[in-house]
Amino acid sequence: MGVNKSGYYKWKKRKNSPSKRTVQIETDIELIKEIHKHHPSHGYRWIRAYALRHYGVIWSNNHVHNCCKYAGIISIGKHYKYQRPGQEKEKFKNLINCTWRKLSRPLEVVVSDMTSFYAKGKYYELTFYFDAFTKKILSYKLSNRRGDTNPYFDGLKDVIKLIKKEGTQEPTILHTDQGSVYTSISYNELIKNYNIKRSMSRAGTPTDNPVNESLNGWIKEELFLDFNLGKSDNVQETIEKYVQYYNNDRPAYSLKYKTPAQFIFELGF
Repeated sequence: MGVNKSGYYKWKKRKNSPSKRTVQIETDIELIKEIHKHHPSHGYRWIRAYALRHYGVIWSNNHVHNCCKYAGIISIGKHYKYQRPGQEKEKFKNLINCTWRKLSRPLEVVVSDMTSFYAKGKYYELTFYFDAFTKKILSYKLSNRRGDTNPYFDGLKDVIKLIKKEGTQEPTILHTDQGSVYTSISYNELIKNYNIKRSMSRAGTPTDNPVNESLNGWIKEELFLDFNLGKSDNVQETIEKYVQYYNNDRPAYSLKYKTPAQFIFELGF
């Protein structure tokens, strides 16, 4: 075949004694596999940020992408796309519109939403309240009763306590969709004595509330894919562990891969 013997033996030696770079790449791939095993909903950029925070490993996005490609690692999470806003009637005026990126302080805008799911065949509803600036979960309430309104009210009471504790003179905008509880008189009566302004997305327009839509989508995926919520024997405990992880350990893309706790600390709030 015209193969030089000395060249062949050099190749064989390299194969049996891989270079330091090859060994390092193999080590990196093993760590990436381990992270992906526990967080399959995330892609290579998030894996890079997670490895830096938890293992002190400095990788480039390109390096992690190549390692993932070589190892056949693919995020199994969905990509959330938004439709164009439609012409719908408003219950409260949308005070946010396209100013999501212009927020400058905690409790400037609080968003709320409810998501439903099944775990081991049992129905649940989970209501969240988020800080749109810090991306922190401020309150979460779980119910196994369909249409239970208590989680909405209890969560709002938690937010009011936080506002009173902060003692800020600036108003807080509470932004929601047009769900029946959010538009009810009794729900909105709760905020009348506080410096809280109501804001609503137009019906059927997730682009009016991209923060909530995106967070809600990721949270649901992570709970089921990374925390195995669907097979949990204790749904409340699983969600509590997730919220702790979300606020303190989970790198957030919108915070330049800092956690909400880290972001708040570094800004001195």
